Amino acid sequence: MKGSTRALLTVAVTVGAIVVVTRPVDAATVDPTAYYQLVSRSSGKAVAVENASTGDNARIVQYTVDTAALSQQWQFVDAGGGYHRLRARHSGKVVDVAARSTADGASVVQYTDNAAVNQQFRLVDSDSGYVRLVNRNSGKALDVWGRSTADGAVISQYTDTNGTNQQWQLRRVTGGTALKNPVIPGYFADPQIEYLAGRYWIYPTSDGYADWSGTRFRAFSSPDLAVWTDNGVVLDLADVSWCHAKAWAPTIVHRNGVYWLYFSACQQIGVARSSSPGGPFVDALGAPLVRTNQYGEQEIDPDVFVDDDGTAYLYFGSGRAEVARLSSSMTALATAPTRVTPAGYREASNVFKRNGTYYLMYSEDDTRSADYRVSYATASSPLGPFTKAAGNPVLAKDTGKGILGTGHSSVVQVPGRDEWYIAYHRFAIPGGDGTHREVCVDRLTFAANGAINTVHPTR
Repeated sequence: MKGSTRALLTVAVTVGAIVVVTRPVDAATVDPTAYYQLVSRSSGKAVAVENASTGDNARIVQYTVDTAALSQQWQFVDAGGGYHRLRARHSGKVVDVAARSTADGASVVQYTDNAAVNQQFRLVDSDSGYVRLVNRNSGKALDVWGRSTADGAVISQYTDTNGTNQQWQLRRVTGGTALKNPVIPGYFADPQIEYLAGRYWIYPTSDGYADWSGTRFRAFSSPDLAVWTDNGVVLDLADVSWCHAKAWAPTIVHRNGVYWLYFSACQQIGVARSSSPGGPFVDALGAPLVRTNQYGEQEIDPDVFVDDDGTAYLYFGSGRAEVARLSSSMTALATAPTRVTPAGYREASNVFKRNGTYYLMYSEDDTRSADYRVSYATASSPLGPFTKAAGNPVLAKDTGKGILGTGHSSVVQVPGRDEWYIAYHRFAIPGGDGTHREVCVDRLTFAANGAINTVHPTR
């Protein structure tokens, strides 16, 4: 880790008459928040995913250096013990020695990150700033097969000989996104994450109050998802005539030159407006948009999705999921709600669209439970029906890391890229519970068929 002092392990590797002495590169030389190109010393070409595939088992090859190619950009994810996983920027998948082989010439592919030992590599110094990448499972080095200099030549593993075709220069191409959770200090929950006016924004519930009795909404903004600024209180229920308690789960959308903040208060849904994502917001109606018990029990957890044709939809509900089309004014329902409750649904709808598929994220269990978790369903229409996907939940507790109560999520896309992140809350560490929660952000990735890969919560 940066600033750490650790002993250097010296390992003698004998290959015929060749003896190679290896020394791990100090981890401080690799920035886990950055993306790098890995350029071969022998060919001058970069490690790439073949055809920029996002599928499991796509081959790892070398190709002419292209600093704009996301399939040539790699993030070093700490795997512990001086090892890293190499995550492709375009797919979110990692370099993997196929079938956990220990043989020379074994195929190297990309695969869903499951933290397996055949996905972990140690950086070992050569000279002149070049390094070798030695697999934790096999002890063998990434190698340009046959010392080829051709585009499309495969990357394999081979006994570490310190050959130039096993030596790589790490060229930093971007500062990356440093995600260290929690991303904002203090007790907050139910985060809505959006990209607005050139920045990322999080609008959470203010937590730490008995019976979730907070009365103010704050906003936080960031240029890069890593460093967040507290923009202060954007709406105070003291200024809302119809309710002064239980300020929960806001969501925001920019429409017709106005920023619209939808929020829960007194188990009802209100809407406020502002000319800026940083507020201040003013109650737009002087009354609830959706009254308590109007369509079910608690009318909470609003989410607004605007489709490609400009139609806006309001999702809400506890114990059941409702969706209604919003009027062009954004302050009334244009249609009666349709019930679209997927299996296991408790609360916290969040809808986004990718490659023509509508994804409904939602939470299961109870926010007071350590087992609170995120699942998702899909549909071909924003009005459903939504079918719960296989492979759920996609985000759940990790007791080994002390992470509990992971739920109430929202999803944001990096503008112009197929790169996605999920914001959620968890019990605060240490000693948190259902009213002492903190906000986290992690990478969200997809399988080739569009399924959401399991999110591994981080600290």
